[in-house]
Amino acid sequence: MNRNDLKTIIYAEKAKEENYKYKYKICVCCGAGCISSGSEEVLKKLQEEVSLRGMENDIEVIPTGCMGPCNQGPLIKFEPDHTVYQKVDCTNIATIVQSQIIDKKPIEDMLLFSEFRKKPFLNANEDPFFKMQHKIALRNCGDINPEKIEDYFVHDGYKALDKVLFEMSPEDVIAEIKHSRMRGRGGGGYPTGLKWETVYKYVSDQKYVICNGDEGDPGAFMDRSVLEGNPHRVLEGMAIAGYAVGANKGFAYIRGEYPLAIKRFEQAIKQAKKTGLLGKQILGSEFSFDIEVRIGAGAFVCGEETALIASIEGKRGTPRPRPPFPAESGLWGKPTLINNVETFAGIVPIINNGGEWYSEIGTPKSAGTKVFALAGKINISGLIEVPMGTSLREIIFEIGGGIQGGGEFKAAQTGGPSGGCIPSKHLDVKMDYESLISLGSIMGSGGLIIMDDKSDMVDVARYFMEFCMDESCGKCVPCRVGTKMMHDLLQKICEKKGTSIDIARLEELAVFVKETSLCGLGASAPNPLLSTLRHFREEYETKIDLEN
Repeated sequence: MNRNDLKTIIYAEKAKEENYKYKYKICVCCGAGCISSGSEEVLKKLQEEVSLRGMENDIEVIPTGCMGPCNQGPLIKFEPDHTVYQKVDCTNIATIVQSQIIDKKPIEDMLLFSEFRKKPFLNANEDPFFKMQHKIALRNCGDINPEKIEDYFVHDGYKALDKVLFEMSPEDVIAEIKHSRMRGRGGGGYPTGLKWETVYKYVSDQKYVICNGDEGDPGAFMDRSVLEGNPHRVLEGMAIAGYAVGANKGFAYIRGEYPLAIKRFEQAIKQAKKTGLLGKQILGSEFSFDIEVRIGAGAFVCGEETALIASIEGKRGTPRPRPPFPAESGLWGKPTLINNVETFAGIVPIINNGGEWYSEIGTPKSAGTKVFALAGKINISGLIEVPMGTSLREIIFEIGGGIQGGGEFKAAQTGGPSGGCIPSKHLDVKMDYESLISLGSIMGSGGLIIMDDKSDMVDVARYFMEFCMDESCGKCVPCRVGTKMMHDLLQKICEKKGTSIDIARLEELAVFVKETSLCGLGASAPNPLLSTLRHFREEYETKIDLEN
């Protein structure tokens, strides 16, 4: 199937006609979070209710990916009204359909965030939770059926791939990504365009593209939600990357605890192959590209790129020294490009809208947007995407609706086990790479755990150190032994058996582990400890035995 055969599909004329024939579209959140609350039963009941009323020609009922406010599920959204109902179950569906569609009188006490807002918004897009977001990676998640390629076509799906194959050279694509100033969203923040250019410059008979979907941070579910809600966006981004760097083979490494993400991504691969958008001579061009899924076994260390490569090769997932970096010698010794899910999800809009468009979002040093997984002691937990530079205060008190139970904000933990804790005195910190590093934390992949005044910060450090200790691959002594020693000292202090000498030992060990570990995961393991010592040292001191 060549480009001309696919024109009507790529520009979605037929798909749009099919989509616009309905007066109403009812979206049912069927991301993993809402499914666990019973949304699949809600979807089936809604479809039955619409059919019973003889309205199936006027109303389309579809499953979607994550809509964002995960603790309010199951969620259903009525389009084009943008009205969202929360905590829906099979007993109130008939009432909602009657009130919303027939009577035109929304049920206010069932609307999204009705318990947090003085008056809930009939149009959910006007609520601060949605209004303050800028969705790029999460674009269309919660609005389309992720299991139908036609829904992706409606929103200009694969238009960017078509553009790069027939209107841009690999050098043009890389220049556009560099111009966007996009930085990798996997945690390190390395410039995406520069990484692509490095892989492109190496000459080899074979190159690879890897999508890192091994999301292992506690409280993080950003990549999972993108893969579940818009898998074709990630797939298209990988294909564009393959064209740019000269690779014809891609691997998506997805953790085994994400069965729904795996299922939907594999469906997307099959649909793309059937439509001529993956495989040999895509759209009739000279470019061939294929993708396979590899399932991770749940090892946190396989989020580190060299350990991930070893795992794909069938070896034990342990890091190796660098250089050489994967860009030179990666998968099976060949030049390899590795980016995470969120990074690939941001490629398509950059190609469609231009690098300059993207570079104007965010801050001078941190362009674009960032997806965060809000969790912890916050009223509205879930998934959000905001411009880089948005303040922590805005995220917690406007988007997130404040602290649960009216408590006081104490700290925010960013960056997972590799990150740190930000105290209340820095509530106005801008959420960008440089600002977080200056406070002893990192952006990481986007986990954001909120803690109130009842949280014990020493215990928080102990928890993350226990996680790092358990997840250490054991290859290098500093990480294998050092995390165990730091955990034992933290446990001792938590039990109020520690001394001031133990605090000094902790600080000494943290520096040693940070400077001598083999990989970035070991080197960053002391961060939660060091940041809590920096900002909450008095909590350590109140627990120690001052007589020893």
